[in-house]
Amino acid sequence: MEETPKRILVVDDEASICELMKINLEIAGYAVDEANSAEMALEKNLTTYSLIVLDIMMGEMSGLDLVSRLRANASTSQIPIILCTALGDDQPLVDGFNRGADDYIRKPFSMRELVARVGRLLRKTPYSTIVEYEDLRLDNTDKSCTLEGAPVTLTKKEYDLLHFLLTNRGKIFSREEILDAVWEKNVYVVDRTIDVNINRLRKKLGKYESSIITRQGYGYGFKENL
Repeated sequence: MEETPKRILVVDDEASICELMKINLEIAGYAVDEANSAEMALEKNLTTYSLIVLDIMMGEMSGLDLVSRLRANASTSQIPIILCTALGDDQPLVDGFNRGADDYIRKPFSMRELVARVGRLLRKTPYSTIVEYEDLRLDNTDKSCTLEGAPVTLTKKEYDLLHFLLTNRGKIFSREEILDAVWEKNVYVVDRTIDVNINRLRKKLGKYESSIITRQGYGYGFKENL
């Protein structure tokens, strides 16, 4: 049986850029829809998309604001997001990662680079079906996280990061090791990306916030209660 192509939404207020991305991603085998504003994107059933490519600078609602809306909704919180930016300043990208974006690409970019980044972000990572630590539980079947039975909304990168730390409890990993294990290969990320995701994850883990420890000069790990 032929596999159903993954659906991608490209959001940019420049229609010509949307069309160019659509054409090249369809050639690569994806099913692609377009939206020329964040507001138009919100009119779609976003839960049907496997990935969203999103411009930062748009009309009344910016791409960053749309990232926040997507991450605040449990049904869209784990959809991978690639930000596009023509800005030279890194701060909007840091803001984007703080809000939950997974990757970025600077304009002007080649369509080959776009297709490669999309492919890497969609690449499946083999996981154990269930990972548990006390009353913290990850279920890879539906990529869900619960704490004391209550759902915890995580982005894709937060989920992947927590999964990595939980399955390697008691070990300390450098930023480079975490980047290699959790982020896609050969993807350049801005400074502090690991730190931003660690801090954001801690805030969501309640009583386990202090279980994600920092070893100055070494890196991060998940410490088991003794």
